[in-house]
Order: sequence, then C-alpha cells, then structure tokens
Amino acid sequence: MNEQIRAREVRLVGPEGEQVGIVPLERALQLAADVDLDLVEVAPMARPPVCKLMDFGKFKYESALKAREARRNQQQTVIKEMKLRPKIDPHDYETKKGHVVRFLKAGDKVKVTIMFRGREQSRPELGYRLLRRLESEISELGYVEAAPKQDGRNMIMVLAPHRATKAAATAARGGALPRGERESGAPETAPPVEPTGPAGTTGE
Repeated sequence: MNEQIRAREVRLVGPEGEQVGIVPLERALQLAADVDLDLVEVAPMARPPVCKLMDFGKFKYESALKAREARRNQQQTVIKEMKLRPKIDPHDYETKKGHVVRFLKAGDKVKVTIMFRGREQSRPELGYRLLRRLESEISELGYVEAAPKQDGRNMIMVLAPHRATKAAATAARGGALPRGERESGAPETAPPVEPTGPAGTTGE
C-alpha cells in the first residue's frame, strides 16, 4: 500500500472501478494524494501489478462488518444420533421417536442407527421396516436425506428437517438462515456427528 509498493509502474484502477491505465508509480501516488485516498496493490502478481485507489481504512472496516454478519447468519448444521434395536419395545420406540421429533423441530439432522446383534443380523428387513415406519411418522417435520444403508452390524438412515421446520427453529432462536438456504432450501454439508447427551437420548 502507498509507499510500500515497489513496482516502477502500475495498472491503475479508480475508486469507482474505472480503468485509468498503466502509469508510473509516482503518478499513481500523486493521484491518490490528490483525492485523499490510498493506493492499494490488489493484484501483485500481475505485470504490471494492479493497484486501486480506495479508502483502505473504510475498506477494512466494511470487510470486518461483512465477515461478522456472515458468521452471525451462518447456520451450523448439527447431526444428532439415535440408536434403536430392531425388536425395540413399543414404549421405548415412542420415547426415542419423541427425541427424533424434538431434534428435527430444533432444526437438527438425525442419524438413526439400527443395531443388530447375533441372529438379528440375518433379518435386515426388521430394521428396514422400523426405519420406514419412523420415516412415515415424522414426515411432517423432516425427510430422508440418506436412505437406509447396511453398515456392518448396523443399518443407518439420516433424517433432515424440512426447510419450513428449520426456518421455524431458526426464527425461534432469533437467527436467520443463510441466503443460499433461504432461496433454495438446499441441504447443507454436515459436519461430524455430535453425540447427544447422557440423558438417555442415545444408546440402546
């Protein structure tokens, strides 16, 4: 910036983005001083380097504001995990379904794992039917983002909240969805699974 620039000549861009052309560095510095702006090197690898006339202090301030706003609006996707057995007791099923409903209402994704033990591994249809039942019973709140898939002794399905469900959860927290999701509703890329707490929401 300014006197730190070492090139003999620069390709100068005006404060409104207009192309001034290639000028000696001394001329570019003089033009910057005439309009009380900084000469900032924006493309140092170009030949000659590209420099722009700007208020660098204002630029840094506005960039910091935008970065802060982006962080505030960023909606971090959390994946909760719920584990079930293929022959789960009806009461336990309802309890765990309640947790899944709560997670979806909070705007979180849910990884549902059916754990097979012993001879149960030869009956994968039991887990598949259980997952399909759960899918149908939470359909108003979410949808299947990853279809049931056998993974060793487990069968896994990932549920995601509908856009309206997630928007309601975000509004309840006083936040805002990122622009891309407000416009398209596209699912986000999920970070690593965050296990639920010890209050009986995971495990067998």
